[in-house]
Amino acid sequence: MMAYRILVVEDDKEILEGVSIYLRNQGYEVLQAADGVEGLARIEDADEVHLAIVDVMMPRMDGIAMTMKLREKYDFPVIFLSAKSEEIDKIAGLNIGGDDYVAKPFAPMELMARIHSQLRRYARYLSVLSTGAGKSTRHAVGGLELDEEAVDVCVDGIPVRLTPLEFKILSLLIRHPGRVFPADEIYERIWNDRAVSTETIMVHIRNIREKIEINPKHPKYLKVVWGVGYKIEKQ
Repeated sequence: MMAYRILVVEDDKEILEGVSIYLRNQGYEVLQAADGVEGLARIEDADEVHLAIVDVMMPRMDGIAMTMKLREKYDFPVIFLSAKSEEIDKIAGLNIGGDDYVAKPFAPMELMARIHSQLRRYARYLSVLSTGAGKSTRHAVGGLELDEEAVDVCVDGIPVRLTPLEFKILSLLIRHPGRVFPADEIYERIWNDRAVSTETIMVHIRNIREKIEINPKHPKYLKVVWGVGYKIEKQ
């Protein structure tokens, strides 16, 4: 079994140590950092990081700024920790490349379940990325192209960098051009879990649009069918 390495970035020492203990008891290797600056240094020094748990509010460099920086080079999942009063920070975190968030105070088992889910998804992503053989799975709608084997996306021949979750959502939609997917169905297909809130889907859809559309306010490819869901428009 693969030994996953998880980075915990948290300025509250009690939370940092508590989360680290739970992770080690689950068999994970743990790296620790007290703020975003130290967190980025841990990533650079490590051979590989498979997931990061990042507090939103921290000194020197907060979790939002840290994630923006690491997304320039890394695709591993990021789970934010944030106080319930920091709703705006949750949305900002998802907007800049976060994959999930857990509100403080949280039950350790809830965090562990989120971690297991993200790592299963990331493992599948890495598996697809590392195996280039097999049947071609390239999908094209107009100038939008997605290759499931190569795990790449291009718009009019220009490469577009998506996070693993964004790639999976776009892959689902582009395989069925014209079909409208309700947000809860997207969530259940991608997260393999019952949809509790569709807010996460809305944020990821917005992020995908920003990356694949020339004018996200007047999208050519990724359309909203109000009150129903989302679709890739047939060209």
